[in-house]
Amino acid sequence: MKRTLEERLQDGPVICGEGYLFELERRGYLQAGSFVPEVALDNPQALKQTYRDYMLAGSDVVLAFTYNGHREKMRIIGKEDLLEPLNRQAIRLAKEVAEEHPEEEALVAGNISNTNLFDPEDEESKAAIRSMFHEMISWCKEEGVDFVNGETFYYYEEAKIALEEIKKQGLPAVITFGVMGENKLRDGYEVEEACRLLEQQGALVVGMNCFRGPATMQPYIERITQAVDGYVGALPIPYRTTEEHPTFFNLPDGGCSCSLPTETTFPTSLDPLYCNRYELAEWAKEAQRSGVHYYGLCCGASPSMLREVAETVGRKTVNSTYSPDMEKHFLFGSDSTLNQTNTAYKTRA
Repeated sequence: MKRTLEERLQDGPVICGEGYLFELERRGYLQAGSFVPEVALDNPQALKQTYRDYMLAGSDVVLAFTYNGHREKMRIIGKEDLLEPLNRQAIRLAKEVAEEHPEEEALVAGNISNTNLFDPEDEESKAAIRSMFHEMISWCKEEGVDFVNGETFYYYEEAKIALEEIKKQGLPAVITFGVMGENKLRDGYEVEEACRLLEQQGALVVGMNCFRGPATMQPYIERITQAVDGYVGALPIPYRTTEEHPTFFNLPDGGCSCSLPTETTFPTSLDPLYCNRYELAEWAKEAQRSGVHYYGLCCGASPSMLREVAETVGRKTVNSTYSPDMEKHFLFGSDSTLNQTNTAYKTRA
């Protein structure tokens, strides 16, 4: 029997692999800029392999890649006719991969996200967003997902609409916010208050994802864990954001010696600004101490990074067999059969 999300949360940490957007762009199957997940239709095997890599690295969830796969994005690229096929295909591929898990079938999550349309003063925009969420969540229900992940909301009210539409379909909801440089949501809510309200309205997991690296997300996660009674999710980006530059939208790279095609390092020049896996492990320890239940990494994450987080919070993953072990490295190993001339040379290499 496949345990539900709630049952898994009751049993211990749940890992959710995200970051497909940047990962598939890095692999060459997605266009930076529009960031629309056409890969589900154009290169389904590439998407399946990405799902698989994150699952084997520790993800309990195969998250259907429909982030930005909503009507507004499809309108912008002139492909609204592909909206429903894209959404259904992304979910079906996720289900196929979830069934491959050698130990326990992975959960399959539908995915909705910020629309970039929300205007707190415009009722028509709210109605349009509700309609967009309704159709996407209806397809999730029909395709048999285990829960719906609503993410990267920077307006409380947009997240509230998302939760209402998920509940109408009778599905469990994970709702996470993306907090920009104002350090609060755009409609004035403190993120912990927004999470508290959504929990009261029936969200199973609340928290934060994207925009912020571990250093600038964790202080808010600690406030959320103090404000809510239930399950908290934390999915930072794996970049070294700072108090001066709390999100990856304006992260500078002082070592860059060439001119960039964009005004900032975001989104295609962030490479030198990564956290290493051990920094991410330190964050995972801190998040666990603060009471996080639902762990992941967002844009920029790789499977090896996710595996480090999973192992840090006590999980052994399918691919833990490939976790680093320097014992037999020709320079840095300690195995007695190694060439000792090489190991003695390591300080001068």
